Amino acid sequence: MSDEKVAQPAYFHLHLVSDATGETLINVGRAACAQYSNVLPIEHVYPLVRSMKQLERVLTEVETNPGIVLYTLVDKELRERLKERCRELGVPFLSVLAPVVQLFQAYLGGEPQPRVGGQHALDATYFKRIDALNFTVMHDDGHMTEDLENADVVLIGISRTSKTPTSIYLANRGIKTANIPLVPGVLLPPHIERLKKPLVVTLVASPDRIVEIRQNRLLGLNAAHPSAAYVDREAVSEELAYSRKLSARNAWPLIDVTRRSIEETAAAIIALFNERQRRSIVET
Repeated sequence: MSDEKVAQPAYFHLHLVSDATGETLINVGRAACAQYSNVLPIEHVYPLVRSMKQLERVLTEVETNPGIVLYTLVDKELRERLKERCRELGVPFLSVLAPVVQLFQAYLGGEPQPRVGGQHALDATYFKRIDALNFTVMHDDGHMTEDLENADVVLIGISRTSKTPTSIYLANRGIKTANIPLVPGVLLPPHIERLKKPLVVTLVASPDRIVEIRQNRLLGLNAAHPSAAYVDREAVSEELAYSRKLSARNAWPLIDVTRRSIEETAAAIIALFNERQRRSIVET
């Protein structure tokens, strides 16, 4: 046996202080941490910090567990108190939005008008996203296929190609998404191949990846007598071959999700969707 020891990940405290939901800070913090493969954050998330009393409780936590402090605070008094205390404690701190807002101000001119949680306003975009989520949930896994012309995107694929999580992600971006499973021995409803309005995308993965995910799922469900074909590599390869033929026959874009995260798959679909919309505008 080798005497080499596997390096254990190092940990650090990451304090995320927000006067809104904290989603922006969480996303930024995790994106930055992802650049360090052997360092993991211990996240301390403090949403809806809008009073000095709330902030002082946060600062007590920072003093107890020193680490990086990221914040988005609109109130100037709260910002100044946070910066002052961080300097006293000798911990690094950064207003995540400040550099971006300064850049916008330099380009657009004028003074910004800060609003707490402004990105979560109940505007048309918000209601469009809620509408898309409702549509997507109702059209998950082959349900309600009769009105798919109302969808923006339709995802086609065999079991375990991440259709549902990708659909939900797209819905959160305001894109009405339905997904249709390809099941061995079950014919695809013929009207799906005649769809005009929605972008239809086929999702595939490598046979090994599909088998691995299916086996893990069966273990999680404690399935005692699964169908042998469900986790048989040759059978899975046949399912994928059918997916590819169906996609080629209908000129549907095909995306291999084997090494893609849900976010990366969704980004590729959004790019296809936007390009399709641009072409539609030009043609009209």
